Amino acid sequence: MRLLLVEDTVDLACWLQKALTQKGFAVDWVADGVAADHALQCEAYALVVLDVSLPRIDGLEVLTRLRRRGQSVPVLLLTARSALDDRVRGLNLGADDYLTKPFELDELEARLRALLRCSQSQAAQSQSLGQLVLDGEGYFLLADRPLALTPRESSILTTLMQRHGRPVSRQHLYEQTFSLADEASPESIELYVHRVRKKLAGSDVAIVTLRGLGYSLETLPCG
Repeated sequence: MRLLLVEDTVDLACWLQKALTQKGFAVDWVADGVAADHALQCEAYALVVLDVSLPRIDGLEVLTRLRRRGQSVPVLLLTARSALDDRVRGLNLGADDYLTKPFELDELEARLRALLRCSQSQAAQSQSLGQLVLDGEGYFLLADRPLALTPRESSILTTLMQRHGRPVSRQHLYEQTFSLADEASPESIELYVHRVRKKLAGSDVAIVTLRGLGYSLETLPCG
């Protein structure tokens, strides 16, 4: 899942970006409120980790603008331990959770995954298409057996599963799979789609290429 990290402390931001990437997130990092506001208007994110104390405009103003635009992406605020007023105001402005500094990475990851489960009410229940099942924790089963996928393969298959039967453009798959810092092009999606296709081979579900439109996850006809 694609995540926007907004943090102006460089050492902390670099550590978080690396750690969350290893946990399977595609992480974009910006260091000030104006850049965050711009990114949130131009890019699609599943989660936002937003520091309150930021240069140019602070995190609470970024949050205010986000909610004023009607964007419902879950937001976790990072605050100083003593900043009770910021935490209360942030929750009232529409933040979904907060974490005080310093914090443990395991707690941050647990809170982010909890926000994902809450924001994707459809995913709280398992989804199925033929022999393929996406459970409420985001794991896939194929013919009742766990399907081994890398984080990027899982991101592609999740995106296709959530829109199965409808075309998904290569650009949209790219945006949901890679961060802005990744050295990859939209054409690289073809490689990951090929890998997922191989793992679905022999089942009743396949990724179909729709020329000029992208890809679609569909069930295969019997026989």
